[in-house]
Amino acid sequence: MKRPTIKTSLFTLAGATSILAFSSASVHASGEVNVYSARSEALIAPLLEIYSKENNVKVNLITGSADALLSRLQSEGDASPADVFITVDAGRLYRAKEAGVLQPFTTNNLNKVVPEHLKDRDGYWYGLSQRARVFFYNPETVSAADLSTYEDLADPKWKGKVCIRSSSNIYNQSLVASMIDADGEKQTLEWIKGLVANFARPPAGGDTDQIKAAAAGVCDIAVANTYYFGRLGLSNKKEDRAVFDKLKMFWPNQSTNERGAHVNVSGIGITASSKNLGNAKQLIDFLTNKQSQKWYANVNNEYPVIEGVAPPKSLATFGEFKGDQVSLSVLGENNRQAVKLMDQGGWK
Repeated sequence: MKRPTIKTSLFTLAGATSILAFSSASVHASGEVNVYSARSEALIAPLLEIYSKENNVKVNLITGSADALLSRLQSEGDASPADVFITVDAGRLYRAKEAGVLQPFTTNNLNKVVPEHLKDRDGYWYGLSQRARVFFYNPETVSAADLSTYEDLADPKWKGKVCIRSSSNIYNQSLVASMIDADGEKQTLEWIKGLVANFARPPAGGDTDQIKAAAAGVCDIAVANTYYFGRLGLSNKKEDRAVFDKLKMFWPNQSTNERGAHVNVSGIGITASSKNLGNAKQLIDFLTNKQSQKWYANVNNEYPVIEGVAPPKSLATFGEFKGDQVSLSVLGENNRQAVKLMDQGGWK
């Protein structure tokens, strides 16, 4: 028997042009599943290959940016060959749900292993891995005793000392959406104004740039997702590892009466157009078993969504943390208001 294979197609969407499509034969063939993934090929394809071998199911993989893939699903409509959509951030998963490109589903396994707050309350998507948006600081210039909560970042004592990326970034929008849930709109707006007043520089670059800026002394605190820091620690570049060695990671809002660090997910859903529903469910069950979660955590430098699986080796030294238990559905539901408040507060 011919060994099942993964067919990958990588693309960049500059406009709405020249995107490779599955052949009609692959759409209707049995024993396969078609995956659209906003995770890069290196971060998902090897795991799909294992699934393919173990289950004798051919996996067709197309990767691209989250927004490009969502636009593609919308334009393809019912004719889309995609069975599964993988993307990052609950805010984006919510957009996919609202756009009508996903369908609700569940399996006995998903009901058991994925915590309620890490999946859509209506069953349209489930978390595959967790990342926390936390603080990074240089212990030579900042004492951990002076760090506490997200709310504290608006204190004037941090004036000119905070690095964070722009308000257009979905990770920051989701952080603000979680704060609206925790603190209310009025208090969140005041927090945004205070945070903006404490920026060390106008927001520029991605999360890695914020971390590197803290290491270079541009700011005292960088706000970024944990997996970016993990990547630096495993980098082949000496300068990246030097950044990792210079900084420490701080978990905000950890006191008994506090909600915990803001967490988000990479997640997965089944498309509304899926023609291989059984294989799609089987693949998602596979991606949420312990073996897959261990691989996913260490390759992506993210935290597992299921219990009983160790954190990524790159971040294990920073210990366990209390994560916010708010339903991640709220992050999508509050996104519009979060963007509005960020604009009102002067966060560019």
